[in-house]
Amino acid sequence: MKLLKISATLALFCGLANGAHAAGTCPVDGPVRFGVEPYESSQRLLPVYTDLAKLIGSKIGCDVTLYLATSYNAEIEAMRNKKLEFAQFGPLGYVLAHQVAQAQAVASFVGPNGKPATYYASIVTWPGSGISTIADVKGKSFAYSDPASTSGHLFPAYGLRKNGIDPDHGVKAIYAGSHTASYEALRNHKVQSGELNSEEISSAKLHNEYDPKGFVTLWKSDEIPLDPLVVRGDLPADFKARLTAVLQSLDFRELPEADQKFLAANATPALKTVPQTDDSYNLIRDLVSTLKIDLTKL
Repeated sequence: MKLLKISATLALFCGLANGAHAAGTCPVDGPVRFGVEPYESSQRLLPVYTDLAKLIGSKIGCDVTLYLATSYNAEIEAMRNKKLEFAQFGPLGYVLAHQVAQAQAVASFVGPNGKPATYYASIVTWPGSGISTIADVKGKSFAYSDPASTSGHLFPAYGLRKNGIDPDHGVKAIYAGSHTASYEALRNHKVQSGELNSEEISSAKLHNEYDPKGFVTLWKSDEIPLDPLVVRGDLPADFKARLTAVLQSLDFRELPEADQKFLAANATPALKTVPQTDDSYNLIRDLVSTLKIDLTKL
């Protein structure tokens, strides 16, 4: 049975009652709670992660409730307040969640080489925008996604700063709310420049909504570690070990075909997860230090 509840302030919840589990095998009085960042529109994320929550629940022997957050900070606050047992965070959100909410990276999506996958951020414009180089972005309208997004804010801001442009005051910045929203603002010429990451490009291709001739790349980042799957550090040790083992060895080929296509485009063409460590996100910490970002104020 599936139950869908809408919260006016935070998120969409999808309760999944999926078979009985033995008394004492699950750590909370009720379903285990799984948080997901808003890296895509809720209409695209909800069906896929509903099925994924069901799959994980069947493997750990617990009912799982999906929490689809409306913002990165909402997800972090939910884990800090012990309302989530495990979650998927963006890299920047994870660094803060590790700092304030006991989040521990245990897994990520596998890349072509069998190691954790990576992606990149970029700054783009469109033909006819009046912009031909990164220097021309100064003073122009610029679309970020979310203030706490790694590829949607941190890395584009770093790219602007490295090219002598104040990322806050040197452009006419707007926060579109998601990668999809900033992409649509660029595609429909609502802004002159903005962020565009490789995951959003893959998603747009999947939906036949990407024309490479419609964009001009002005700057591109180094490879960024992909979203980690994390567990809350204060979970009971036996349950945390069981949950960690499941998250590190997921096979998305067990999901419906439509879900597989979405995850292949947005996370991992190999359709699997592999172990990941906290140290992999030191690159993000270095960038935070370079930009002098106070994560608690994002």
